[in-house]
Amino acid sequence: MNIRATLLTGAATLVALPAIAQEMTVFDYAGFEDPAFHSTYVEKHGQSPGFAFFGDEEEAFQKLSSGFRADVTHICAGSVTKFVESGIVEPWDLSRIAEWENLNTDLTGTQIGTTEDVYFIPTDYGSTAIAYNAEEVPAEDVASLQVFTNPKYQGRMTLPDNVDDAYALAYLATGTTDWSQATDEQFQAASDWLRQVHGNLRTYWTDPAELAQLLASGEVLVSWAWNETLPTMVEENFPIGFQREAEEGSSLWLCGYVNMKDGEGSEDLVYDFVNAMLDPSSTVALLEAGYGQSNAAAMAGQGEEALVASGLGQIDAPVLAQLPMDSALREKQNETFERIKAGF
Repeated sequence: MNIRATLLTGAATLVALPAIAQEMTVFDYAGFEDPAFHSTYVEKHGQSPGFAFFGDEEEAFQKLSSGFRADVTHICAGSVTKFVESGIVEPWDLSRIAEWENLNTDLTGTQIGTTEDVYFIPTDYGSTAIAYNAEEVPAEDVASLQVFTNPKYQGRMTLPDNVDDAYALAYLATGTTDWSQATDEQFQAASDWLRQVHGNLRTYWTDPAELAQLLASGEVLVSWAWNETLPTMVEENFPIGFQREAEEGSSLWLCGYVNMKDGEGSEDLVYDFVNAMLDPSSTVALLEAGYGQSNAAAMAGQGEEALVASGLGQIDAPVLAQLPMDSALREKQNETFERIKAGF
């Protein structure tokens, strides 16, 4: 399942569902309409809500800012500051979030949102680390993130075509584990490192299905990848390695929902949907798709073995959490990453 992919089809298409489901619209990544992810909503209302889809969060932001109406939007933490500062979202009423007290406090920290109000409800998360062909790449070669600068693998490596994931890697590789506090010097060091790596890459992968194909064909031996690649490739009997404990560490991404200020649908349905995403009944479905659920109590019941199999187990290495950052810094990263990909 490739639901976090940020460069899927860009059309904001509303799923055709019966009239009752259209009383609320979820603006989301393709794939998150899976009823197993919000089963208590379906049980209560007889069907899923209406869904519209975007390709990446910048596209979503531009459409919402230009008048597209949705009631709740799925974004990752790096975009939270931009959405809040734009004024298109409103705070959540935490008294209506049934599982709030059970959520992982590392994911609901004060860094999420820019005021005392809570604008972002985390629902799903995952790790990003080195995925590699364990038959072709010795474990010692991926003991450091500097493998991406190793000329031995020139033309046999790939990074995600995603600015947050690319800069998470670059910051880690250059010694920064908290990007929310990144200085100009740290940003420049990360950018210079990405420029160096660019010359070693075969391509930038755009979704996990493409990455799986690149690995399976042998075109790519080393990748910076989301944890869902691990169970996917294991299921295909591919000799996949997933190195989360490189010397410099790995990253943790986090996504969730914001409540749109000008939504035209039912606010009761909005809360029913988000509560369904956080309900323990959704935990296994998300985990089987390669995603952790922010409900720590429900995740604890899955056991460490299941978490390790999904690439979400405990590790002893630095972790860069891809939490919200200053909007000016994120814009610099966006602009610079596009220039790097273009060869500048």
